[in-house]
Amino acid sequence: MFEIGNSLREARHRQQLDLTDVEQATKIRSRYLRALEEEAFDVLPAQTYVKGFLRTYADWLGLDGQLYVDEYNSRFGTDEEPREPVVARRTAGVHQRHARLARRGVLIALGAIAVLCALVIAAFKFSGGGDKGQIPNLGPSTTTTSAPHKQKKQTRKHVVRPAKARIFVLAANGASWMDVRNYSSNGKTLFTGTVDKGQSHGWTARRLWINFGSPSNVKVVVNHRVVPIPGGGVSVTVLVTPTGIVRAPAGA
Repeated sequence: MFEIGNSLREARHRQQLDLTDVEQATKIRSRYLRALEEEAFDVLPAQTYVKGFLRTYADWLGLDGQLYVDEYNSRFGTDEEPREPVVARRTAGVHQRHARLARRGVLIALGAIAVLCALVIAAFKFSGGGDKGQIPNLGPSTTTTSAPHKQKKQTRKHVVRPAKARIFVLAANGASWMDVRNYSSNGKTLFTGTVDKGQSHGWTARRLWINFGSPSNVKVVVNHRVVPIPGGGVSVTVLVTPTGIVRAPAGA
């Protein structure tokens, strides 16, 4: 069990963000974001809003939103009567209206096509197109040549990849010892110690060298995307880049 509000607040402070910045990005009002960080869930209208806002806020901060929803359910969740039948009835009514509009649109389209065909046939007969004579101003041996098609230059879409990785590590399942260094094992030490359950740390770098003491206890998010830690066991050493995580080769 970890503190939902403190974990969200710490993640936001590490990124030097104000609640107004998060509100503009997530479209969630500041007072609701503050209520999530203070665990004042009764401020929100219903549990459905709490779970939705909690998942959106955590995911935007680079955390595992589902993990926070599960923690909320285990601590504060109550049995609520499902509202699916009401939604289903409304959805069925919408589908029926759409079906009627679609059939009406098909009938209108068929009528328009019939009118257009009649106009084309009438114009063809009026201009003498029904005669089998030759087309005026063209001799029998006249041939038309089509202009060569200009080859269109194919443009390649360049995929812009982030130059740096925004990395967050959350001790979700238990404590884990970590040794974090910049770029390689010989790089500058950024963190060394044990991360207790519920705590998280974040860094922004081109590449990180990380040794995990208990990799199964942590969740890793790279550029707002949860990525699995390769390997496993008691400890593992990895390299983290903007594209993901790979096991660190010997001497890296």
